Amino acid sequence: MRRLFSTFARGWPGAGLLLMRLVVGAALVIDAVNSLLLDPPLASGIQLVVAAGAGILLCLGLWTPIAGAMVAILGLWAAFSQVGDLWMHVLVATLGAALALLGPGAWSVDARLFGWKRIDLGDHRH
Repeated sequence: MRRLFSTFARGWPGAGLLLMRLVVGAALVIDAVNSLLLDPPLASGIQLVVAAGAGILLCLGLWTPIAGAMVAILGLWAAFSQVGDLWMHVLVATLGAALALLGPGAWSVDARLFGWKRIDLGDHRH
């Protein structure tokens, strides 16, 4: 993961990424759960479960490039294959692609697992 991002954004940019991750992730999970409660066909159900899983990963900031890419693919697929608001699917796909490219930010599981570590070596000249 470190190869993908040289740093994990802190400060206001990190807060913006956190906000974007939480909004997109929560919207995906809520939409998927609501749609799953309507008893969809199997193929659509699988797509909804994958969308909910990607939404949970985005909320956590875990495997963000993979989750963001999945959201982008699912959003574009929905835009071209489903009836409904085309631009909402395009918006979700764009936000997923942006998160995949920008990274999760400092407040994420990815940053904790794959971010730079600081090792303090105390004065051992006793």
